[in-house]
Amino acid sequence: MLISLRRAVPDDAPAFARLMADPAVYGNLMQLPHPTEQMWRERLTEPSTAARTDLHLVAELDGRVVGSAGLHPAGPALRRRHVMFFGISVAADAQRRGVGSALLAGLLDYADNWAQVLRVELTVFVDNEAAMALYRKFGFETEGRHRGYALRNGVYEDVFTMARWHPSPPALRPV
Repeated sequence: MLISLRRAVPDDAPAFARLMADPAVYGNLMQLPHPTEQMWRERLTEPSTAARTDLHLVAELDGRVVGSAGLHPAGPALRRRHVMFFGISVAADAQRRGVGSALLAGLLDYADNWAQVLRVELTVFVDNEAAMALYRKFGFETEGRHRGYALRNGVYEDVFTMARWHPSPPALRPV
């Protein structure tokens, strides 16, 4: 089983629409049911502009897209440019096979070594133990709980905020 990572492209829209249409996937994300290929094509076209610093990766197993992960700026505020947040999704039949770890390793390599990111943030539903275990494996720590953060299946659910600091922040090489 070889997991390959690559940057997402607009032609991945059909695979994203399939992945995000699965209730086992979108139920743990901030996505909504019934995504369309056109919606995903537009989303995947946006980050490819030169001024964007987003990174959107896909994971493939045997040539099939089975996961995605996006790293995005925390917002336009100058004083928060050192922070990015991410989201990750893995197809139900590919979970617990190393796909999430591969995606997260790829995002964190980009954040740590190329994008000048000091802090990576996320939110995760409090009942998503598998995701939290993955995040802890990569150094994320729980920082707080948001009550009634998001509507999921007709119920306002809580999330934890988690963050990871750069393990070895860049420094100027001595002359």
